[in-house]
Amino acid sequence: MQSFDVVIVGGGHGGAAMAAQLRQRGYAGSIAMLTAEPELPYERPPLSKEYLAGEKSFDRMLLRPPAFWAERHVSILTSTRVTAVDPAARILTTSAGPIHYSILVWAAGGDARRLTCAGHDLDGIHAIRTRADVDALSADLQTGSRHVLVIGGGYIGLESAAVLTKLGHRVTLFESLDRVLARVAGAELSGFYEAEHRAHGVVIETGTSVTEITGAAGRATGVTLDDGRHIAGDLIIVGIGIVPAVQPLLAAGAVGGNGVWVDEFCRTSLPDVFAIGDCALHANSFAGGAQIRLESVQNAADMAATVARGIIGDPTPYHAVPWFWSNQYDLRLQTMGLSLGHDATVLRGDPATRSFSLVYLKAGRVIALDCVNAARDYVQGKALVEQGVIVAADALADVTVPLKNWHPA
Repeated sequence: MQSFDVVIVGGGHGGAAMAAQLRQRGYAGSIAMLTAEPELPYERPPLSKEYLAGEKSFDRMLLRPPAFWAERHVSILTSTRVTAVDPAARILTTSAGPIHYSILVWAAGGDARRLTCAGHDLDGIHAIRTRADVDALSADLQTGSRHVLVIGGGYIGLESAAVLTKLGHRVTLFESLDRVLARVAGAELSGFYEAEHRAHGVVIETGTSVTEITGAAGRATGVTLDDGRHIAGDLIIVGIGIVPAVQPLLAAGAVGGNGVWVDEFCRTSLPDVFAIGDCALHANSFAGGAQIRLESVQNAADMAATVARGIIGDPTPYHAVPWFWSNQYDLRLQTMGLSLGHDATVLRGDPATRSFSLVYLKAGRVIALDCVNAARDYVQGKALVEQGVIVAADALADVTVPLKNWHPA
């Protein structure tokens, strides 16, 4: 049986950051990283952007070159899936055989959420979660101009729609809620992005659910909507979120549900088992203390740093301002903070110029910003969110005054 001092399950941003942080902080014990994919750890955000567009090769997406891991004596077991955890014996059941751990860090992220309606298992239905997903989608797009049906109006759906439109494909996008980005942004930003996509030829259907995937000869040929309409298409992309990959932990007795619960040090309820990244359900101070999961590079990396500090004997509670980004057409959206529960929105700049910010307030305090082609506001807004600074709405709206003027002393 293989045995390691620290076993990291997951080869995404969180897992890679975990191993790198431990070595950077002087940890000398043995480290193994287990990833279900055949590749070394790589960037995920480009999958729905530059990689799908063919603008970035996979070798440029590797988070670290192979030599980095070898030099730091990090064993990476690729194509290795964990199916069970025995917390008493500290043994993982894996596709590569049993593995013993002293400390376990669960950074497995999640799997693309699949449709459950009739026809969900037909060929020609694609997710965008792994390199293999995008390679399969790209191969399916090689037969000329296609009509692509995108289900889901979040980041993945909109980013893929932008890329496919640029590549010359027709795109129709369906969102079950009444606007795109409804779960992550305010109505003003949703309206701006809907208008942008429509201006580029994307057909957007909001408040519309897919009830069936229709097909012929085993392949998807279209969708049936909840209003009875049928829309024909050549292939389908499903971007409706992820299912946290935590079942082995929950089966072992860990507290959780939509993710695995962790405390302020990213500890699960199992002894010497931590969880970080997309799958970690935690109380977040920037969400008013609500238990949430954050699917972002920032969260994965900062949680990894929290666990690394704890392992080396310098425990520090997790506390980091959430941030996100999205590239669509020539628009770079950068988000600082969480707009959940905001009660006022301030427009800073003119959307017609394609450079503006939306500042979200709650009880007068700045809790988040959405910045479109406005990097300065994004950078300077962090301190306002971090400290929950109170700024008058008319002052925030004045673009001649930089946000740094309102930084706390």
